[in-house]
Amino acid sequence: MEEQHSKKSTLLCSRFHLGFALLLLMGLTVIVLNFGWMKSGGDETNAEWKKYPDPKLNHRIDQLKENNLSLWTDRLLQCGYQNHSFTPEERSEGTVLMKMIEWPKPPNPAVPFQKSSDPSRAQFVIINSGKTFYVGDQLEVMLRMYNFEGNPKLYGGDYLQARIHTPELKAGSAGTVTDHQNGLYYINFTLSWPGKVQVSVSLVHPSEGVQALARLRKEYPDRVYFRSTFKSGDALEVTVCNLCLPQTKPLCNFTDLRTGEPWFCYKPKKLPCSSRINHAMGGYMQSLLIGEEGHYFQSGKNVKVPILPKDQGYVIVEPSPHADKDLSECLPGKPLLSPSGFYYQDKWVSNTCNIQHFDTPASVTNCLRGKIVYIFGDSTIRQWFEYLTYFVPGLRKFDLGNSMKTGPHLALDMNNTIKIDYFAHGKPIRIQPISSQDLPFIANKLDDIKGGKNTVIAFTIWCHFNTFPVEPYIRRLQNIRRSILRLLARSPDTVIVIKTANVQALPREVSLYNSDWFSYQLDLVMRRMFAGIKVAFVDAWEMTIAHYLPHDLHPKQIIIKNEVNVFLSYVCPLKSERGSGEKRHVRGDGNGSRSWVIMENGTKGM
Repeated sequence: MEEQHSKKSTLLCSRFHLGFALLLLMGLTVIVLNFGWMKSGGDETNAEWKKYPDPKLNHRIDQLKENNLSLWTDRLLQCGYQNHSFTPEERSEGTVLMKMIEWPKPPNPAVPFQKSSDPSRAQFVIINSGKTFYVGDQLEVMLRMYNFEGNPKLYGGDYLQARIHTPELKAGSAGTVTDHQNGLYYINFTLSWPGKVQVSVSLVHPSEGVQALARLRKEYPDRVYFRSTFKSGDALEVTVCNLCLPQTKPLCNFTDLRTGEPWFCYKPKKLPCSSRINHAMGGYMQSLLIGEEGHYFQSGKNVKVPILPKDQGYVIVEPSPHADKDLSECLPGKPLLSPSGFYYQDKWVSNTCNIQHFDTPASVTNCLRGKIVYIFGDSTIRQWFEYLTYFVPGLRKFDLGNSMKTGPHLALDMNNTIKIDYFAHGKPIRIQPISSQDLPFIANKLDDIKGGKNTVIAFTIWCHFNTFPVEPYIRRLQNIRRSILRLLARSPDTVIVIKTANVQALPREVSLYNSDWFSYQLDLVMRRMFAGIKVAFVDAWEMTIAHYLPHDLHPKQIIIKNEVNVFLSYVCPLKSERGSGEKRHVRGDGNGSRSWVIMENGTKGM
């Protein structure tokens, strides 16, 4: 018995040592692998991705899993995206971006209307309004939000927009809002011109309305739907199409083979999927608000309503005692600061580079001579094409037989060898019936362009993603960025300019589908996505907030002219502004950001 017990003990001991050795070997392997990963900067593919992964990402993902929160790619997989198409860096980046745009929520999912934000009771105060202000100084405004019962709100999440302006000078600049998440908001401005400078603040949406918008985005990704016509001979059928299309019927899969961007239509009853001939806007789901939510979207009451000052709402700004700052030429790759600029005498002045004013057709022609210009995107950048062909007589628009609102469009100046193409971006896009072949994905078009010093590309993409979850937008921008990096690798002299989102009027129904809050979140993602690579930005967001004209999805010509001036300033940069005869009041370090701001107490502001 003792001999058997001794053999068993020896066997157990051997197994224990073998198991311990295996565990030790596995541990050493993990350490070696991790050391190699750390040594290479964590980059598992190309060097172009090194700046995006968050060093704490693995821990953050573990936390998300522990909290039973789904990863951002889960939503994409539900909408038809393929799991294998995401690199580890793209997965990491998407997680960080979704965290970045998280918005403060009311403490309760259902807030009675009387306890929601009342802009008529809120008032703002200019801090240190009695001091002497100079051009280049910072102006800070404090605002406390009250509810309709007259009580101060103790939580944040209201969406505000703010600007400073001097009407007689046609001057204006956007402000940066910081949410302390306790009912207090602070707004910062850079004073960029002398004179009487007024402050204007508006409540775009109460926090309760924002919560309703977030719910709609999550629960109804198909609240805008589309249609396609299928035709073969005399047979004709029309079916509903979308990105996240419920599989209640057999589907036609129109996923783009190059980008992996999915798109689906319900299969016609008789015709094959290959007989699809067009894409068009379908309609809007109705009656989506529940409970008290309908009260949160009342024009003139709590949607884009001005908030009045408690005392005087202006300051007197003296000229700066210091010399003006000389601005450098406009070159792609510079960071987009906030405020990015200001209007003075109705002309946009950049805080980053020397913006030129192309006030004559000849000046535009001289800039674009010998160039091929590609414009991709929605109707807000199609306005650039329309402005150029209207303003420059030598640019003759060729009739391709397409509707003005759809495109594609082509304009040529044969004498000066100028060619301008416009294409609407690929689905999803709310548009009149258009041939499926005329809706290319921007990433694919970029891959087909040779590029070079005489090639100019301008694009925007945001508005038509407002009714979808943010995840598909992130994925679309990742695909576009990948194509941009390939294009710049083969043709580094190619000029690429991105137009940001712009604000608009918000009647009730528009708020539910195209709110500035949706646009603002997408705009934050766009700025972060293309930061650090050789592209230029036209900050249409601040240019539309800062201007005195009413907000409009399609801004008036004076704003478009300024946007085009910024665009052309990157196409034809002017190296120095000395001797130009223009007085530029540009002061301050300009290192502010319109994205989330981490407060000292750990809260977030916008």
